[in-house]
Amino acid sequence: MEEHSAALRHEVLAMLQNGASQRAVSDQFGVPRGTIGWWAYEDRRRRGIVIARPCHCPRCKGVDFDHSAYSYLLGLYLGDGHIVSKPKQHHLSIYCCDNWPGLIDEAEKAMRTVMPGYSTSRIQKKGCTEVKSYTSHWTCMFPQHGPGRKHERAIALEDWQEEIVEEHPWGLIRGLIHSDGCRVTNWTVRTVGGERKRYEYPRYFFTNKSDDIRQLLGQTLDKVGVEWTTLARGSDPFNISVARRESVALMDLHVGAKY
Repeated sequence: MEEHSAALRHEVLAMLQNGASQRAVSDQFGVPRGTIGWWAYEDRRRRGIVIARPCHCPRCKGVDFDHSAYSYLLGLYLGDGHIVSKPKQHHLSIYCCDNWPGLIDEAEKAMRTVMPGYSTSRIQKKGCTEVKSYTSHWTCMFPQHGPGRKHERAIALEDWQEEIVEEHPWGLIRGLIHSDGCRVTNWTVRTVGGERKRYEYPRYFFTNKSDDIRQLLGQTLDKVGVEWTTLARGSDPFNISVARRESVALMDLHVGAKY
């Protein structure tokens, strides 16, 4: 890491206090903007200057928010989401496979719709894109956040979340399928009139190690009239399957394949 002299730091802070922008100072001295931002923060703290950031959290402010978008985002979070809540790091991340650019767009749109006052970004990873929204208030919106992996701790919705899912069940189902699920085409061979014929049929799968999350999906599918079964992976019942024609048709109408 490059060391910067105390004299340079003093000169940078003097320019900032005189109204220069962090970008202009960074360009002039060749110091990264992140470093300059940290110097400015430390300088304000040392001088006792507190800059209050506006709160846009619907739960904290007690204002309404888009329940349909939230139900979908809840499904994404329970499937492939992760919240970082540390003193200097606060964000929600949803990991989306690069094969589905439409899903990446929808994840970011849902974040912006539920929490419109906070910035988002996309970070390219190997084979996937991390969609991020920056605020400490995602723990207010998703109280299921906690230490450890989701399947290693209890996952239960709060009353206000249950009311939203009751109102928008397909949003949750769609988010869960778009995160840890898929729509596939299965096939089988049958003998009809002495001739072997290949038959194809669509099917939805959801795979998640959390018993609580699978139960939540199963209960929500029951509410909308979708028949489902549990398929074991070895001795572990990690998979939920929707294969009946009428139920697949319902899923196609409200969920659909990733894109």
